[in-house]
Amino acid sequence: MPVSPSPSSRAARAFVWAGGVMFVASLAWFVYFYYSILGHRAAPRERFVPHLTMDLLLFGVFAGHHSLFAREGVKRWLMRWVPAPLERSVYVWTASTLFVIVCLAWRPVPGGELFELMSWRAWLIRGVQAFGLLLIARSAGVLDALELAGIRQVQGDVRASDFRVVGPYRWVRHPLYLGWILFVFSAPAMSVDRLAFAVISTVYLLVAIPWEERSLVASLGDAYRAYKRQVRWRVVPFVY
Repeated sequence: MPVSPSPSSRAARAFVWAGGVMFVASLAWFVYFYYSILGHRAAPRERFVPHLTMDLLLFGVFAGHHSLFAREGVKRWLMRWVPAPLERSVYVWTASTLFVIVCLAWRPVPGGELFELMSWRAWLIRGVQAFGLLLIARSAGVLDALELAGIRQVQGDVRASDFRVVGPYRWVRHPLYLGWILFVFSAPAMSVDRLAFAVISTVYLLVAIPWEERSLVASLGDAYRAYKRQVRWRVVPFVY
């Protein structure tokens, strides 16, 4: 069995903080990718199927890791190789790196522009997009961003596992995902390439939700079952 450094060491603290920086950097790179690259590169029409297939495989690798390594059994396996306080940081490092690779290796999907909104309609849809970003930030704040990044674990100050129904979690059970959907679909200029990214990433989220909720029931028990009865909608109010 590999020998891992003590989670209290300076190297371990540097590792988790660097992972937090990597997580933020991957999100910043995605925003740049979404606005400045996605939908702005031309591709010959005959490359539609090969490029779309490549993009599906790329996102599938990221999605597979994101879902598989969030399962309790896989976490226990990983903790055979790394100290328990570093498990979350290893997950964050890997997920962030894969997300950057998805954006870097994304192949432009041919098809051109579907529509471009102008004037007040463009500002209205930008407002929806901004609301999506705010919803993501607020939801992450409720969950504790430092814990999500794996930083609190190595500091030894992880808060007690209490389940709180506050903020956007009173509207839907997965407001982070709702914020993502609002952001990726609310583009004033929508191309086939940008729409492909929005659809692929959203389908993954919708498919992953039942798995995630089974894990939440396993870890939180009756508290999460009661929450599911209290907040009926998973992602989109009155729809799903």
